[in-house]
Amino acid sequence: MDKQRLIPLIVATALFMENMDSTVIATSLPAIAADIGTSPLTLKLAITSYLLSLAVFIPASGWTADRFGARLVFAVAVGVFMLGSIGCALSQSITHFVIARILQGLGGAMMTPVGRLVLLRSIDKSALVSAMAWVTIPALIGPVIGPPLGGFITTYLSWHWIFLINIPIGLLGIFLALKYIDPIRSEDPEPFDLYGLVLAGIGLAGIAFGLSVAGLNLLSWTVVAALVGIGSISMTLYVMHARRTGSPVLDFSMLRLPTLRAAIIGGFLFRLGIGALPFLLPLLMQVGFGLSPFQSGLVTFASAVGAMGMKTLAARIIRAFGFRNMMTANALISTVFLAACALFTIHTPLLLIMIILVVGGFFRSLEFTAINTVAYAEVEPAQMSRAATLVSVNQQLAISAGVAVGAFSVETTMWWRHATELDATMFAPAFIVVSIISAASAWFFWQMPDDAGHEISGRKSIEVSSRKGEASAMAGAAVKAASGETQDARDQRLG
Repeated sequence: MDKQRLIPLIVATALFMENMDSTVIATSLPAIAADIGTSPLTLKLAITSYLLSLAVFIPASGWTADRFGARLVFAVAVGVFMLGSIGCALSQSITHFVIARILQGLGGAMMTPVGRLVLLRSIDKSALVSAMAWVTIPALIGPVIGPPLGGFITTYLSWHWIFLINIPIGLLGIFLALKYIDPIRSEDPEPFDLYGLVLAGIGLAGIAFGLSVAGLNLLSWTVVAALVGIGSISMTLYVMHARRTGSPVLDFSMLRLPTLRAAIIGGFLFRLGIGALPFLLPLLMQVGFGLSPFQSGLVTFASAVGAMGMKTLAARIIRAFGFRNMMTANALISTVFLAACALFTIHTPLLLIMIILVVGGFFRSLEFTAINTVAYAEVEPAQMSRAATLVSVNQQLAISAGVAVGAFSVETTMWWRHATELDATMFAPAFIVVSIISAASAWFFWQMPDDAGHEISGRKSIEVSSRKGEASAMAGAAVKAASGETQDARDQRLG
């Protein structure tokens, strides 16, 4: 097999592991919670801590790959992810499980961004679009087979095996990476903003973790308030620091670009709402409706099927309607299908539920593809890595916030109704809350210029001249496609 296909498939092993792991754990959450002696809502910390770990460590991935070589960092990252998986399988308490998930997040934070750098530095730009197809198709298989596979393993074997199946896949990925990827590193890496990374890490960790544990009675409200307060102060100090440094780990000055700003702010709100779906839906199916993990997985994988079906039509739909019009309308359409989950009852036919999830998955995946593409429409090639880092961190924070908001909504409903146990009626308000938040993204997408992204969508702009020359657009097109596709592969597990 030639390098144009082999290297993308090696990178795809990392995406496959990460995407399947995330969808498998959502299906198996109730069984894991029962076994380690905690509640499914409390175990949301395992999901939140993983996503938070990704957000904190992703900013360091680019510099680490430049300094030590993308091949070595990629192989080590896969190994760290495997160690985290083994730790999850051996966990005996919520504390052990959360620590293991943080270790997995550290590996995942390096695997995907560094894998993207491996592609950008190993494959000719003319072949990048084809290479990305080889990357994303195996990566998208994870969300499709994850729910039923996780449900089958949990129902008929043991939940521990859902983490141990990562080991042979990871070993194969490490072997192939060390054997076939060239040891490429930057000759003149930028100085690393360690002070900025510490400030941003404390800020992101404090705010996100504080909000995650609020209402779970794991920590006192004084400690929760202190976490959020320290996080907010640290992020304020980071913003002040970023204005004075030439190489900030998170470059917020790029938000001056209208399309990137819409993708960051609007994308955060959209992902926040959709990010609660993989957490709430399996709980509703299992705890609310009494389905087995395997049955729940067979139902919820319908969303991923819809996401896969979108891939062949996305480019034509965006070209026909343009980014602004399509993203605004489609955000509202996606929200309708998300809100429809609030109408699910124990008497709703499973076939109807699957149809709603398939169609909803199609529209959600279309929106993710558009967000991940238009984000880079105005970014110059020299600033691509900074933009990709900003988008990656925003993506993970939004999903983490979605899990926290979804769980907090369920907890609030239980408190309001003086309920002590979960049942199907507790989930409807949560679906409504996250749907409203997701719908708010449409306003930010509508604020984009009429011709936003025309030079990358192929849609002709007749009356409004493009901001960028054709030469600039051609130079950055392949890199934009690569960055957008790898982000899209991560997003599809929410579809």
